[in-house]
Amino acid sequence: MMKKRISNYISLLLILSSFLLTPFSGYGQVHKAASKEAKEEKKEEVPFYQGTSIGVEIAGLVSNFLGSDIISSEVAMQANFKNRFLPVVEIGYGKADAINDGNDLHYKTSAPYFRIGMDYNVFHKKTHLPGYLYVGLRYGMSSFLYDVNGPDMTDPNYGEIITLPYSYSGLKSNASWMEGVVGLKVKIYKGFCMGWSVRYKMRMNVKGHENSIPWYVPGFGKNASSSFNIMYNLIYNLPF
Repeated sequence: MMKKRISNYISLLLILSSFLLTPFSGYGQVHKAASKEAKEEKKEEVPFYQGTSIGVEIAGLVSNFLGSDIISSEVAMQANFKNRFLPVVEIGYGKADAINDGNDLHYKTSAPYFRIGMDYNVFHKKTHLPGYLYVGLRYGMSSFLYDVNGPDMTDPNYGEIITLPYSYSGLKSNASWMEGVVGLKVKIYKGFCMGWSVRYKMRMNVKGHENSIPWYVPGFGKNASSSFNIMYNLIYNLPF
């Protein structure tokens, strides 16, 4: 008789437990569904257009002020889509007036250059941060004239030594290159920001001449197959 009563009590407890737990499990499912809808709604709330910024690169100006024979600066305009995709256009001016200590060649050029590219905001989901980390690519190009001159050259011909002047002016050249970019943009006050970037440049094409090749390419730097460059920008987020 006692065993039968205990069995009945256990059965009753199980039935009551099932009734008590059912509302909570239903609430959990409703809560999960509501959270999922809220997240989806939050994602949809991110506007497509997030603004436009304009920046000025100043590291090249500071380098020239400290004694470099090269001066370079540029203005960049960049749009922000979905806080993720950042297309950019960069227009700059590069100038070199230098003498090579190894061979006494004097090289001189000055010209504008252009770049177009796209950055990707790695922290696009962290909208609460005062800035972001980005990676990107650039395609750069420049068309320029350059002068090069140096010591007279000697060439033995017909049993005698002939002195030839080495001086060329107004030589036409053009160049194109690719850049890989890693950078950081940080808000400092209201719409004002500053940014740093490291760029790995890969030369695609540089036009040379029979007796000379460009020593410096505006926008690319010293003529080599590749190079690294560090840039520092002051940036303003436009109010529209």
